[in-house]
Amino acid sequence: MELRTLRYFIAVLEAGSLSRAAGSLYIAQPALTAQIKKLEAELGAQLLERSHAGVTPTPAGQQLYEDARRLLSDADAVRERIQRLPQGPEGSVTVAAPFLLASLLLGPVLATLKKTHPRIRVFVIDDLSLMVKKAMLDRRADVGILVDTPQVDGLRCQPLARESIYVCGFDAEGSVSKLLRPVRHGRKPGRPEIGFEQAARLPLVLQSRRFSIRQSVEDAAAALGIALNVAHEHDSARVIRSLYVCGAGFTFTPACTLDDSPPDAEGWVVARVVRPALQRSYYLATAADRTLDPAARIVIEALAQEVTRLIREGRWEAELLLPRS
Repeated sequence: MELRTLRYFIAVLEAGSLSRAAGSLYIAQPALTAQIKKLEAELGAQLLERSHAGVTPTPAGQQLYEDARRLLSDADAVRERIQRLPQGPEGSVTVAAPFLLASLLLGPVLATLKKTHPRIRVFVIDDLSLMVKKAMLDRRADVGILVDTPQVDGLRCQPLARESIYVCGFDAEGSVSKLLRPVRHGRKPGRPEIGFEQAARLPLVLQSRRFSIRQSVEDAAAALGIALNVAHEHDSARVIRSLYVCGAGFTFTPACTLDDSPPDAEGWVVARVVRPALQRSYYLATAADRTLDPAARIVIEALAQEVTRLIREGRWEAELLLPRS
């Protein structure tokens, strides 16, 4: 494989078609097609699904896309090391994180690292919590944020934070607000609370049982011997959000997503679930048999600092579990 061929392959996937990619690369489409076919022959796998609408990656193509981006980034880093003396730690670090937490946490972390350590390249895998764990075990990620997984064979896990699960949605008729118990923290009002059994009777908008929050909700319902009132079930987080924001039902959501809610809208309800309290914990994970390089250590430190800042400033309603330094 040549680096140029990998660049061509990435351009095709990101353009969505061979013709658009050929135009952006300033090469003839037949020549580009020949390069892709040669790459498929070298790897012994079909990389693209072709249709009248363009091209999409096969599973092998998606894996090659992720690996090729990292390979090319490392190649660029090699070139930079040859061209100038090192100026601080450098390298590539892949972080795997559950997508709900990634929306809150990783933007500030990446922006900070770009300013403080521009020679460190960070790649992100945001996925289901189960797939984050798999990415770590498969060695596709250097650092992972695991959900409710304090111990995993082959991984070193460090407690990071714990957050509560909330119910949120539009209470158009005002009936749900009557179920809430007000809470005060000294003189300051806090989030109201709602009993799990009452929350389970609401028309619910939930993701499938593949998702960790749904599993926690199902376990709590089974322990109480009650059934969930599921009005809508979809795997897409965007569809779920669109449904509960438009008033189609209520959902269970972790505290890290509350900043993305419309709290000032009339009739909008956000209540912490109690009896039993639903919580989820996060752990920073690294490979147990691998010594962390300086770049990975800096990324882990940036993640820990941002989590600490978010919690102390009240941006994330969570409990910090990191050991005190």
